[in-house]
Amino acid sequence: MNLATRYMGLSLKNPLIASASPLTGEIGAIRRLEDAEAGAVVLPSIFEEQIRAEQERWERLTAAGTESFPEALTYFPDPGSYRVGPDRYLELIREAVEAVDIPVLGSLNGVTSEGWISYAKGIEEAGADGLELNIYFFPTDIAEEGWAVEERYLQILRAVRAEVSIPLAVKLLPAFSSLGNMARRLREAGAQALVLFNRFYQPEIDLAELRLVDDLALSHRSETRLPLFWIRLLRSRIDCSLAASSGVESAREAIQYLLAGADVVMTTSALLREGIPHMKRLVGGLRDWMDQHAFASVDAIRGLLSREHLAKPEPAARARYIDILQRYPAEQGLWD
Repeated sequence: MNLATRYMGLSLKNPLIASASPLTGEIGAIRRLEDAEAGAVVLPSIFEEQIRAEQERWERLTAAGTESFPEALTYFPDPGSYRVGPDRYLELIREAVEAVDIPVLGSLNGVTSEGWISYAKGIEEAGADGLELNIYFFPTDIAEEGWAVEERYLQILRAVRAEVSIPLAVKLLPAFSSLGNMARRLREAGAQALVLFNRFYQPEIDLAELRLVDDLALSHRSETRLPLFWIRLLRSRIDCSLAASSGVESAREAIQYLLAGADVVMTTSALLREGIPHMKRLVGGLRDWMDQHAFASVDAIRGLLSREHLAKPEPAARARYIDILQRYPAEQGLWD
């Protein structure tokens, strides 16, 4: 049985990827993920704000008291030998690439054009096999028009694409007015892959304390429906790799994404809940299902239920919508 696949030009032994999380930020865990049959790993995102804050703290620390006591500077290591800013992240990339045989992808969340470009170049020079642009920008300014938001994404991608040659993936929020058109434009601007989707992080309200509660809620399998919908529609219509993200708890969700047309399936929450050995169960579940259904390769199942396999997809989708709404009360016994 052949589980091999390709993702933005890279060869993977199977389509299950450990996406960005604390698990992929440590060499020992990355080795264990490879042993658990992960097809690739995405390192945690490097955030420009964190880099700048760390550099500013270093500068304040080394400058304190130097006007009165110039010799104070001699108490600190030389800045060139002290790993501040992106240095630790770049070292993680170098160590990971050396430690494992599976592809190692960087992840970058910038703010300024200078940051996006300089850190992307550093990630490429450190040896990453590819780079995921984690453009987490959610427009809250009601005066900002949709085209301006789209152009921001495209400008970031074009700027990075002009400076690096490694494969680029763009992690998308599902918030564009015409997502399919935006996907096409991102591909034209140089993206080799689209990751569907980045998740919203939304606060809850604590009624007792009357305050907003910011916490990280891990994804649930119910969140697969929106990515499934768009992967089915984009498969064969966009000439780039499609990565499914969100809601992958078991092999069942991974298989559904592949049937919809995903090239790879990413998981984070399940690994955080169940531990690194769960990756082996995901891959094993995919292998068992394919064996039971007599599929010889991942390529044989990819996109079997995508839009291209429907004779008239738009009328069919509308007909299903009407049928579901009309059947629901009777099926639930609401009129009994």
